[in-house]
Amino acid sequence: MSIIRINGYSVEVNIEEELRQYPWRRARWTPTKLVASSPFRTDNTPSFFVNLETGGWADSGSLDPEYMSGNFVKLLGYLRGTGEVEAAEYLLEKYGVLYELKPDKPIRIPAPKVRTNKRQEIVLTESTVKPAISPYLLSRGITAETQTEYGIGYNPLNKGYTAIPWHYHDTGEIANVKYRSTSNKHFFYEPDAKPVSELLYGLYQAKDSEHIIVVEGEIDALSWAVAGLRAVAIGGAYISDRQAELLKRAGFKRIYLAGDNDEQGRKLNRHVVSYMRGYAELYTIDYGEEKDANDVLTRRGVEALRAIYDSACPVPLLQIRGHPHG
Repeated sequence: MSIIRINGYSVEVNIEEELRQYPWRRARWTPTKLVASSPFRTDNTPSFFVNLETGGWADSGSLDPEYMSGNFVKLLGYLRGTGEVEAAEYLLEKYGVLYELKPDKPIRIPAPKVRTNKRQEIVLTESTVKPAISPYLLSRGITAETQTEYGIGYNPLNKGYTAIPWHYHDTGEIANVKYRSTSNKHFFYEPDAKPVSELLYGLYQAKDSEHIIVVEGEIDALSWAVAGLRAVAIGGAYISDRQAELLKRAGFKRIYLAGDNDEQGRKLNRHVVSYMRGYAELYTIDYGEEKDANDVLTRRGVEALRAIYDSACPVPLLQIRGHPHG
């Protein structure tokens, strides 16, 4: 266990245990360090390392400053497909604050928490999400019919949040749940559930499809469903090895690259190309002036979204055959 600073608090975290929840290519573990291929890019020579005592990490082969180095919270945010804010909240909730210093107040040491070393291969009960039509999602253009099909609802313990369940691709059982605030952009996932980095949102509903659209967020996947088209969401702008493997095994004949219309979305598209070339026909979605599928749906309607799909272009052979990351 290591003591790291999170949001100004000292927290005792099992860094190695957290990292072992994720698939690492060419991994070499020592008592103080993890050396592996970079999780952010194609890396045949391991050039990524994490200090297991501090959580600090670096990618010696990265050309992008954002992915060159950082602290443990930043890394965990990438791996979980959420972000630093949600990763910090996850760690604080799981491990608790070791101690807190405040002016003119004594040090407080909370009662120890009892934690287990359960693996994440668990199924959440159906009662975790009570089926209901979300007014918030209706305002985003997600119809009641689509919400029902994808099991949208709420959890009485998390008031003010819409519950968006992630299902196992083969059984349809609930593997995790994203709770999305109905008043702001805050969200979080079920603690002690299957990491979303090992799942593809919407894959269960798309099991009979020959073609699939790959997007970042759940609402974009739901937006495509409103238009009568199947999509899977990564849960962020980084596709993990496990997610890529699920995509390969699904056997789709054609994959549409539909990351957000920004640099992170284009980076996701390039990563999907690097994983999926040779496995399926690859096409690129062009959102034009809009940011993502939900923007198209809410501003221009279902027919505009379908038209964007119909006008998708094949990925150039040069990009498929060459190095996609640039």
